[in-house]
Amino acid sequence: MTDTAADFVRSYAALAPLGFLPEIKLHQADEPIGLWELTEGEYRSEQPPPFWAFAWAGGQALARYVLDHPETVAGRRVLDLASGSGLVAVAAARSGAASVRAVDIDPFSAAAIGLNAAANGADVSVDRADILGGDADGAEVVLAGDVFYSQVMADRMTGFLRRAAKAGARVLVGDPDRAFLPRPLFRELAAYDVPTTMALESVTVKHTRVWELRGPAQA
Repeated sequence: MTDTAADFVRSYAALAPLGFLPEIKLHQADEPIGLWELTEGEYRSEQPPPFWAFAWAGGQALARYVLDHPETVAGRRVLDLASGSGLVAVAAARSGAASVRAVDIDPFSAAAIGLNAAANGADVSVDRADILGGDADGAEVVLAGDVFYSQVMADRMTGFLRRAAKAGARVLVGDPDRAFLPRPLFRELAAYDVPTTMALESVTVKHTRVWELRGPAQA
């Protein structure tokens, strides 16, 4: 985490508890448009939009599931993919994971994950990298919140998650019925009505499911 990125996160995202997850505090921005412009994320550059600054519905549902079912991660090595704010990683660490690795490509996300982990007393290692062409590097549980938002991302993510499952990892995702989720590959574990904002989702509540990737014998 660089000091510049961390200062930016502190300046534009205030630390506050989540209504749906009152156990966890996150640095959250008030609205996305101005912040998106500040981070040059209007699809005019390679800089991704500020996923780190908001608690997206898929991540909230997955974090809620992990907190309510700590046995999912307790004592296990956990990988949180496209971690964004680090919400799911923090939930895993708070639920007794042996180790938690949060991965994202955005330098501001890396800073936000570090700040949010510290604010919640969670031990999370942060890796700024694109690992979707590789493997889960020994993770026993792989978590991914709200990652099926485009066809390109869904294709890459699906390939990675299937390799992780084949290697023995349990794979859980949180998704608010995005169009690119490959539903036949998953079985539903839980469903929640997650508070969100009109600015992000055009609704104030998003029905969101937690899914588990079927193993080779179930596919």
